[in-house]
Amino acid sequence: MKAKLIVMLTLNDKTITNACDVFEECRELPVEFWGFKNVGISEDKLQKLAFAIKMAKKKAVMEVVTYSEESCLAASKFAIENGIDYLIGSIYSQRAQDLLSLSSIQYFPYVGRVCGSPSVLSGGIKELVEDANRLCAKGVNGVNLLAYRNNECSPFDLAQEIVKQVDTKVIVAGSINSVARLKEINAINPWAFTMGGALFHGDFVEGSGIRANLIKVLDEMESII
Repeated sequence: MKAKLIVMLTLNDKTITNACDVFEECRELPVEFWGFKNVGISEDKLQKLAFAIKMAKKKAVMEVVTYSEESCLAASKFAIENGIDYLIGSIYSQRAQDLLSLSSIQYFPYVGRVCGSPSVLSGGIKELVEDANRLCAKGVNGVNLLAYRNNECSPFDLAQEIVKQVDTKVIVAGSINSVARLKEINAINPWAFTMGGALFHGDFVEGSGIRANLIKVLDEMESII
């Protein structure tokens, strides 16, 4: 399977309170990208989590699930100050992009109209492809697509068309919670996808914790050609 896995230490679009402990439990597993949301725990705890991820020589991914330019700018400043590698989500902000361009941080804003908690995406395929191309023209490093959080069109068709028609890296974020969807992601072939709640809900190994579920996901990914 070619797409990269970003493990999100989150549940219901919030960083879990024991995120550092869970990361330490799983840090030696062959996962390069570890993520968290900008909400759920205090900024001090977010800083400690980011530090732990970086000290383990992993890539830190922060997803912004608040939808104002002010929150996007605040997250951008946090990302710069704490060595975050990827800032994903939120509304597009030219000011945030200008700020992030002074660092090595990769910027992947949401495609389309996103709102709520957990986040949901509105729009049809044509509209969302156009929006992704608009973001691409602005020079972002990639886009974050909540394909499986959109009830207006086929998630598979939406993600496939974005990957096909937009010349940038695509992260498919949210609700990848079965082997069938892992196979769909493989067929779509985005740059990466996120997974959080499915690991904590035991969607891959029922009744087991995140470590057992993550190992199962990695095994499934290895078997998908």
